[in-house]
Amino acid sequence: MEMQVSGRRLREILRENRSGSAGGVYSLCSAHPMVIHAGLTLARDRGQMAVIEATCNQVNQDGGYTGMTPGDFAAQVRSAAADVGLPQADLILGGDHLGPQPWRNLTSGLAMAKAVSMVEAYALAGFGKLHLDCSMPCADDPETLEDAVVAQRAAQLAAAAEVSARDAAPPLYVIGTEVPAPGGMGAGHKVVPTAAVRVHETWRAHERAFDRMDLNDAFSRVIAIVVQPGVDFGNEDVVQFSPPAAAALADTVLEVKGAVYEAHSTDYQNPENYPALLAMHFAILKVGPAATFALREAIYALEEMAGELDGWDLSTGVRAEIERAMTCEPRHWATHYIGDERQTAYLRHFSYSDRLRYYWTDPGVSRAVDRLFESLRDRPLPPPLVSQYLPQHFRAISSGAVPASATGLCLANIQLALKPYADACGVHPSSAYRSRAHGDG
Repeated sequence: MEMQVSGRRLREILRENRSGSAGGVYSLCSAHPMVIHAGLTLARDRGQMAVIEATCNQVNQDGGYTGMTPGDFAAQVRSAAADVGLPQADLILGGDHLGPQPWRNLTSGLAMAKAVSMVEAYALAGFGKLHLDCSMPCADDPETLEDAVVAQRAAQLAAAAEVSARDAAPPLYVIGTEVPAPGGMGAGHKVVPTAAVRVHETWRAHERAFDRMDLNDAFSRVIAIVVQPGVDFGNEDVVQFSPPAAAALADTVLEVKGAVYEAHSTDYQNPENYPALLAMHFAILKVGPAATFALREAIYALEEMAGELDGWDLSTGVRAEIERAMTCEPRHWATHYIGDERQTAYLRHFSYSDRLRYYWTDPGVSRAVDRLFESLRDRPLPPPLVSQYLPQHFRAISSGAVPASATGLCLANIQLALKPYADACGVHPSSAYRSRAHGDG
């Protein structure tokens, strides 16, 4: 019942955006428990829906790079929501880029069989928002897939989700894939907004594919289409949103039934760009690396504070363990960080693309983080050290708005990255929230 309520509320928010409301939602794409906690708490405090997503590489039936199945991830997020007091009706779980991506080195038949199993697991676990993305070629495919093939494979996944979700709320779907390459833009990469004609081509191809498989009811639940609004980020650079460049694209979505745009890679944008994106019907804003970048920033600062207070040994600390893990297992970053040894060492820790996020679950890294937090657990962090290493939180610490603790500063820094999204998206009052706001409960 609560999943049905959250799905209806999400559709209502998106319908209002199509009608000219400036509001929308942001979708937090992360599997890190502290990032999830920060996002859920911010949603609770702002009276907003929390949209929490996992990617096909993070979470799948084989465990992904987090070691979690969709059921594991769903249980973790729902438990965290209960812990912070966010009603389940204010939470919707999403799956991002669900398709053959993790198995694209296999032939298409084998890769799609794995993708079907993954989508079944997501639907069975109660994920209410599924982004179906079959755009990537598999081992026996041509370099570029035709729209009809991409759409047919997406419809195959939708059919599997419909069966698995039969005893729960029917899922909402997102289609399309015109997003930056995984890992962010490379050198010389030009970011161009999606051509308006591509919106119609993608929509019609999926509509026909769903119709051929008798999935018209499922297609009526396609809430968004992924396009490139003209935003991206690389290792050290951010392409900021330009409303004039996206003007031809903006209103095209109103020509397709019931959908809005979903914008990926909106991390690190200037705050004024988020309301501008929402006003142009990019009503679902995806954020991920910016949140884990903020977490890393806080933890590295805490290590410096621990060094001043307790003589914390940086040579065996969190950063040292992350460096060890990343150099021992370079597959998550080696093709993304180009340069000499000094340059790649710098990027491993400070790149906007934050490939470091793949390594928080490494056992050595986890133990180092635990030791750091334990060393700082029993003392408030002195304001002068906060001023030196995390000055953006000095006033909040001094006023008591943020706890002077390691956990408090980490959560505050993550929320600082998320607040421009929350500010832009407005309030999404549930019935319980409306009652409290009007003094009825």
